[in-house]
Amino acid sequence: MNGVKGDGGDGAGVVGVRTVMGARWRWRWVPAVGALLVVFLAVAVASGRIAPGMTLLGSTISSCPCKGSQKYTGIVEDCCCDYETVDSLNKEVLHPILQKLVTTPFFRYFKVKLWCDCPFWPDDGMCRLRDCSVCECPEGEFPEPFKKPVSGLSADDMMCQEGKPQAAVDRTIDTKVFRGWRVVDNPWTNDDETDNEEMTYVNLQLNPERYTGYSGPSARRIWEAIYAENCPKYPSGETCPEKKVLYKLISGLHSSISVHIASDYLVEEASNLWGHNLELLNDRVLRHPERVRNLYFTFLFVLRAVTKAKDYLEQAEYSTGSSVEDLRAQSLVKELLYNPKLQAACPLPFDEAKLWKGQSGPELMHQIQKQFRNISAIMDCVGCEKCRLWGKLQVLGLGTALKILFSVDGQTHPDHQLQLQRNEVIALVNLLNRLSESVKFVKEMGPSVDRSLKMKMPSLSIAWVKGFLRF
Repeated sequence: MNGVKGDGGDGAGVVGVRTVMGARWRWRWVPAVGALLVVFLAVAVASGRIAPGMTLLGSTISSCPCKGSQKYTGIVEDCCCDYETVDSLNKEVLHPILQKLVTTPFFRYFKVKLWCDCPFWPDDGMCRLRDCSVCECPEGEFPEPFKKPVSGLSADDMMCQEGKPQAAVDRTIDTKVFRGWRVVDNPWTNDDETDNEEMTYVNLQLNPERYTGYSGPSARRIWEAIYAENCPKYPSGETCPEKKVLYKLISGLHSSISVHIASDYLVEEASNLWGHNLELLNDRVLRHPERVRNLYFTFLFVLRAVTKAKDYLEQAEYSTGSSVEDLRAQSLVKELLYNPKLQAACPLPFDEAKLWKGQSGPELMHQIQKQFRNISAIMDCVGCEKCRLWGKLQVLGLGTALKILFSVDGQTHPDHQLQLQRNEVIALVNLLNRLSESVKFVKEMGPSVDRSLKMKMPSLSIAWVKGFLRF
């Protein structure tokens, strides 16, 4: 028995022989299997057969489900322009003009009520960055004409207008439009703009929309309240376009906000290094085609509101006390409204006349107005001051677009003439600029995200194979 056990006398020799034989046997087939795996991975990556987001060799790879740099083609859903035209017009016309326009003194200062009690729950939001706070304008900074009182509401206008929706939608607005900036009720929004004592002016150029560190339960609760209670997702197969509009607008705005967070992100807090976070961009927007489509929809919806109000906006007074800057703002507004490329390629970005048809039209509008007013009120519950600023501005901008498109019928009811507050116009133009920036960033960064994700897939897989071969 000792001879059988070998030199060690304890069976170690037999175990050693079996180990060597097993190793020889394994090394005969491992290279073959490894080679097959490498070939499989190479072919799969080259042919694009590894579906984005699939689990490969124990590693989940997240990617956009659409292939190619030109992911979106054809007409934007429920709109009148195609993706290619939108991208081209935005790059060549809209984005350059809007970037200049929002820096003018008139569009730079926004009046906002920053300190508000949340009407729905106690404010428990926490911001961990100094970038969450807002720098308010000192008394002498914002334009002197902004301090002058504007015409107030009549007793009749002070009544709730929510119950006076009009079913018929007209595409035109009375050309005798601008009669000075007024304090007028917006049936789509919640804020009381007449309460000037609690409102302050903010220089938007000093308070950019960017990553603030605002996250956690408080931030999630805001969007959950917006979607679950006021903006339920329409079911698949839903044919009523009115029921889709609010969801798509809020989804598009949500996507735009996510894009701005990803485009201006605190990459390294210790050195205060800011840059792009393409992984966040992909996770929150690009890998969800519906969110990208809704971003384009919201962009065209707001663009349509601006072009519909072109007579009013052309005649408006952009007075800030600086004749040079005021003339520049007026010139840029006209350049935006009457650009020949825009008029030729996309004269009607969105056709609002298709909505609110039939007997249920007024009831639907009343319901959606009420839901959007609730969304407007939820902005008071945002725990981050800078997030609250941009949330209020962009929701007011959307509310102004809704007011222009759906609350004015100058043809059927001549007494219903468009009247806008100065703050509404500032919010509308800044919102259009924010959406323009988001569309441009998604278009430009989409291919980069695709390439980086494709490069990740083979490197992860080959690393796994090398580890297997070392086993």
